[in-house]
Amino acid sequence: MRGLGVLFVVSLVIFCCNFDSSDAELSKSLLKLLKKVNKDGPYIGVLTPSFFELNSLLELPSFSPGEIKYIDHAGRRFRIGHIDSKKVILAMTGKGMMNAAATAMSLMTLFHISHVLHYGIAGNADPELNIGDVAIPQHWAHTGLWNWQKYGAGPDAELPLESEGDFTRDYGFLNFGKFNNISDDDDYLENYLNNVWYQPEETYPVDGTPESCDRVFWAPVDRSLFELSKKLEEEVKLDGCLNATTCLPNTPKVVTTKRGSSASIYLDNAAYKSFLNSQFQVGPVDMESAAISLISHQMKMPYLALRALSDQAGEGDDDNSYGINTFKPLACANAIKFLMEIIKKIEASMDSSESMVSSF
Repeated sequence: MRGLGVLFVVSLVIFCCNFDSSDAELSKSLLKLLKKVNKDGPYIGVLTPSFFELNSLLELPSFSPGEIKYIDHAGRRFRIGHIDSKKVILAMTGKGMMNAAATAMSLMTLFHISHVLHYGIAGNADPELNIGDVAIPQHWAHTGLWNWQKYGAGPDAELPLESEGDFTRDYGFLNFGKFNNISDDDDYLENYLNNVWYQPEETYPVDGTPESCDRVFWAPVDRSLFELSKKLEEEVKLDGCLNATTCLPNTPKVVTTKRGSSASIYLDNAAYKSFLNSQFQVGPVDMESAAISLISHQMKMPYLALRALSDQAGEGDDDNSYGINTFKPLACANAIKFLMEIIKKIEASMDSSESMVSSF
C-alpha cells in the first residue's frame, strides 16, 4: 500500500496460508495481515458470481496463488495471486444483487484495489446478439427496484411519495395488462397487478457529503476500460465449438453495447426479456453486474463488467440444443478469454485508490 512505512511480522502459518475472520469487527491480527497484503498492492479485483465461473479461472495455468493464498472475511474468500504478471484478488460474490454488492464493498474497503473486473455468463435480451458473444455494456441498470402502483391508478397518477422526491416516473413502467393472452384485436384488458415503475438507486458517493445521496439509474462502467474493450473487439477471437460435433451457428464475437440490466430475478421469460430490450435497449441480463457497477460508481472505482451470453432468456425449448445447459461452459470460457486480455492491457501505473484500512 502506498505510503506504508511499517512492515508487520506475521507468523509463518498466517503468512504462508490463510486467515479466517468471522468477527464483524476487524481484529488486530486481520488488520496486520491486510496491511501485509496491501503493501504489495495495488491489485486488480476480479469478481464472479459462482463456483463454476470462479473455478474455470482458477484451473488455468496463468493463475498462480500468492504467498498469502487467501483471506476469509464475512463469508467470502478473497484469493490473492497473479494472472500472468498482474497482481489480482479474486472472489466469488454469490448469487443476486445483495451478495454482489456486499462482496464488492468488502473488496474495495479491505484491499488496495486499482480496478474491479466482473465476469460471468448472462441471458440475452438483444436479438442482434448471439449465444457465445461476450457483451460489454457501457451502462448497467438495476431493473428490480420498483414502485408498484395500486390498481386503478394510471400513468398520469402521481406515485406515493413522488412529490417528496423518493420515487419517480422518469424511467417508465411495466403494465401487466399488456401481457394478458386474451385478445384477437390487439387490445388489452386491465390487470389487478396494474403497473410497476422502475426506480433509480440511492448511492452515497465516498467523497460526498455524508447521508447525501445521488440517484442513479444507469451506472456507468469506467470510460478507459470501455474504450480498451472497444479496441480489443476485433483482436480477441472467441471459440464457437464445444467439441468437434457441437458448434454454434454463428461465430461468437466481443461486442461493446450501450446497456445491460440486473435484478435478483433469474430471467427465463421471453415476454419480459423482450420488454426490457424494447423499454431500455439492454443486451445482457443477469443478477449481479448492476450491483457491482453501482458500488463502484459510489466508491469512484474503475469498473468493467463482461458477460458471455449463454442462453436466450426464455426463448426456445428448455431442452433445445441452444439452451444454457449446453453452452454454459463455452460462454464461460469466452468470458475468461476476454478477461485475460483486459488484465494484460491494464497498466499498473493507472490511477488506483488505497484500501480503506490504510490508516489503521
